[in-house]
Amino acid sequence: MTIQTAGTEVPYTVTFLEMDACPSWDWPHLPVRSQVSLLHAEAPPVWFFLCLYDAVGRDYAWEDIHKREHDEIGEWLAADAMSLSVLYGRGWPQGFFLLEDKGEGVVDIAYLGLVPEAVGSGLGKWMLRTAILTAWARPSTTKLTVNTCTLDHPRALQTYQKSGFTPVRREDHVRTLTRDRDLSRIQS
Repeated sequence: MTIQTAGTEVPYTVTFLEMDACPSWDWPHLPVRSQVSLLHAEAPPVWFFLCLYDAVGRDYAWEDIHKREHDEIGEWLAADAMSLSVLYGRGWPQGFFLLEDKGEGVVDIAYLGLVPEAVGSGLGKWMLRTAILTAWARPSTTKLTVNTCTLDHPRALQTYQKSGFTPVRREDHVRTLTRDRDLSRIQS
């Protein structure tokens, strides 16, 4: 087991990507033998979102949301611009995506990911393509955005590009981890 401990400074690069037109592919088919349901979360409570955020992002150093006050997170989640979809299988969440309407036709995939137990099942590509078409199904959408970083899954950037996103800029950063990060659970 390889652990990066809390307090470790970690350099990383954020890549911002855009998609300017709805893809021509059809709604994706679930991977064979997948028995999952994607449900829209109506007025999700903060604790529920934070559980999903931590379950999916803990090993990828998703920590930023914890710097915000719970009331602020609640207002953000309750805004009309937000749409949370949760992937369930075997009675528990397998992953989620959160779309945010940024205005002027821009929709951002604010968060997207699977819990560690679902990584490698083929559901990631299915969920990404479903999130993309869900965003484009909004009548005012003219551009879709997303960002990923080198702390995310090693195939995240490649997967976004294979699904039609184009990198538009990169930024280098350093963060000090606030929680331990288990690198052995990140699959390549």
